Amino acid sequence: MIKLNVNNVGGEVVKDNDVYRLIDNTTLNNLVLSQTILHVGKNTNGHLHKGQEEVYFFVQGTGIMIVGDEKFRVDAGSVVLIPDGAFHRVINDGEMNLIFNCVFDGKRNH
Repeated sequence: MIKLNVNNVGGEVVKDNDVYRLIDNTTLNNLVLSQTILHVGKNTNGHLHKGQEEVYFFVQGTGIMIVGDEKFRVDAGSVVLIPDGAFHRVINDGEMNLIFNCVFDGKRNH
């Protein structure tokens, strides 16, 4: 067993730029735990994954999430289930970094 904190998932920095910092914990064999720190006023480009589902757990901040044709508010405590192949995008329209953790199966393909 490995115990982590929602504010520090451990792992390796995959990307770090003016839009976001992305950290992947690949300790498990079949799941990846990823943390995104989306900076104020920024948004992800949006993408989809064929053959891959995801779960987003929002830890800090407020924003907008787009999944397929749906658009809705998210904040700390929100959990979003992203079906296989669904387009998804996150927008930080709040006044602090929007932090969310993501669990997905397999390896990163985006």
